[in-house]
Amino acid sequence: MSSLARWSFLALAAFALTAGSFCMAAQQASWPRFHGPKYDNISPDRGLLKEWPDGGPKLLWTAKGLGEGYSGVSVADGMIYTSGNLDGQSTIFALDMQGNIRWKKPNGRAWDGPEAGSYAGTRSTPTIDGPRVYDESPRGDLSCFDAKTGRRIWEMNILNQFRSRNIKWALAESVLIDGNHLICCPGGPETAVVALDKMTGKTVWKSPSADGDLAGYASPRLAEYKGLRMVLTMTQEALIGVNADSGDLLFRYLHPTKYKVNATMPLYHDGHIVISSGYATTGTEKLKLDVQGKKASVSKVWHCPKLDNHHGGIILLDGYLYGSAHEANRGRWMCVNWKSGQVEYSDRGVGKGSLTCADGMLYTMSEKRDVGLVEPTPTDHRLVSRFKLPSGGEGPTWAHPVVIGGRLYLRHGEFLYCYDVRGR
Repeated sequence: MSSLARWSFLALAAFALTAGSFCMAAQQASWPRFHGPKYDNISPDRGLLKEWPDGGPKLLWTAKGLGEGYSGVSVADGMIYTSGNLDGQSTIFALDMQGNIRWKKPNGRAWDGPEAGSYAGTRSTPTIDGPRVYDESPRGDLSCFDAKTGRRIWEMNILNQFRSRNIKWALAESVLIDGNHLICCPGGPETAVVALDKMTGKTVWKSPSADGDLAGYASPRLAEYKGLRMVLTMTQEALIGVNADSGDLLFRYLHPTKYKVNATMPLYHDGHIVISSGYATTGTEKLKLDVQGKKASVSKVWHCPKLDNHHGGIILLDGYLYGSAHEANRGRWMCVNWKSGQVEYSDRGVGKGSLTCADGMLYTMSEKRDVGLVEPTPTDHRLVSRFKLPSGGEGPTWAHPVVIGGRLYLRHGEFLYCYDVRGR
């Protein structure tokens, strides 16, 4: 074999090995629920690009036909899941790692028509649990599907089952799996949070009502402090904590906001909870947990009115909170000191939106298709790279970005874009 042929062979083998490794990493990637397995919206990925080429990272594929909606993606076992309105139905989609739709199944009547106004479409991100995937529609239709085939295992409507009613812009929570339980939050006069048998949908426990509060738009999460396991979530009016094992209502901390929109998932760290809401009303609060046996309460540590996060999420990284404001600070990206609540900076960046974190970098996306790569620092908003999503999707870009398996997933309306963000 000539030296040229040998070089070509080795180069081809190296390419195949690299491509194979990338494919395997993508297949093994796991982001099974909204904001990931640890609820912190921080990806375990390493070795990613620290700067993007002009025009953005390489677009691997685009999936089309996913319907109208703002749902993000969950990823596990070589499959990708999302949801959208299709033919008058709220529909869950399962795609392979090349973006091909493998199955799609309806999950109740779509959120559309006059009552939906300008914001028709799905909201929740499907939740994966081993061989099953769960989806909650904006109208409260909750279904369990076989993750590989789409066979429906059980279904119910949580608003009907627990005698509650829908909220102005419809339910938006992504359900939580806790061991053998599925946690969801119908709200209303009968209960606030319920635990269902994840295999059958049967009720295991239901908490007392939280003063009649209807559901908020946030997703529930688990937290554990001093041996007490808690479900934390937002109602229309308050942060609530519920005993994850018994369903006892532990506390209700008022956090009122304009239009009754509490959409940001509570952030928990080291015995403290951070909550935030938009519309220049309550802003962000840090609360300290006090646990005595099976009882718990919270007290305010600090209040930062300038960071009024709408629904794009907040990330805690190296002692600082990062997220975008809504009206109080004109949609600017902000860094807030975790310990003191002091605003370290505010900057326009790509514009108000959502974010995720991977390999020490922030991935920010505006409501108008602008995507940024930001080096997180408490001194300034270091926007290293940016690009714009292709046009074509309807509505604002509200689905949160996801980075897993060396890929960046960005949803806009009926389109899902998959970018290669591996380091070279």
